[in-house]
Amino acid sequence: MPWAMNPIFGSKSVPGNAVVDVEIAQADDRSGGGSASPEPKDGHSPKLRPPSDRLSRHQIFYIFGVNGVGAAIVAGGINFAIAYALYHDKDTLTSPIRLFQFPNTLAGDTAVTIFIQFLTTWVIQSLLVNFDLRKGGVQPIGFLKEPRWQYLRWFMFLDRQEQTLKVRSFTHWLIFLVSQAIRGLILAVIFFPVIFGVSVGLLTLVGAYEDGDWYFSPMWAPQIFKLVQGALLGLLFTPPMAAFWLVRCGWAQQNREGQSSR
Repeated sequence: MPWAMNPIFGSKSVPGNAVVDVEIAQADDRSGGGSASPEPKDGHSPKLRPPSDRLSRHQIFYIFGVNGVGAAIVAGGINFAIAYALYHDKDTLTSPIRLFQFPNTLAGDTAVTIFIQFLTTWVIQSLLVNFDLRKGGVQPIGFLKEPRWQYLRWFMFLDRQEQTLKVRSFTHWLIFLVSQAIRGLILAVIFFPVIFGVSVGLLTLVGAYEDGDWYFSPMWAPQIFKLVQGALLGLLFTPPMAAFWLVRCGWAQQNREGQSSR
């Protein structure tokens, strides 16, 4: 399906009888017998490793170390910097920082952060993990079975179809990014009540209650809160997103092998 294919990794055109996939998309030459021939062109052929039959130590380190701890550090640092720029010079008399009331509402900031971080994390992971897969830096996961529920199959790009989309075109990039954004936002909506509820609950514990709302000092309460929130979101939710693409790639390879053997 065209929206599943990462534009970075595909060739500029795909023949009408080639099945496009997320991780292994490329322009296949057709041999005389009509079978796909994934011959390398100009040194750009993928170096995909075969799917694993168990979770290896390297995969665990990649999922929870590189993507989990790494995302926590990056997301926490970015959120801390944003909070510092937004709040450090606020006058508590003319522009107090409160939990619910505008203009400086930490509850509103929390809600926006959840959606933005889920969205950006999903899109970035779809690019970075597939890049590592294509270069052979990590092995796909191949021991899990594909789901049968149609909506889950749609979410995981498993309802494949043939198409003639021109890869790396503006339309391809647009459709790809929109499809990834939709899935990131779906996850944000699912987990929003829990994350938002816990975040607001913690803020009520550290804020100063007055006149029906909780007040916070511009230094360092918002900055530390945003750092912790961003780091925890990166630590908890980036690994499942990375694992998603490892599993998805394993299924794609197995399906491709099954088709080539027919």
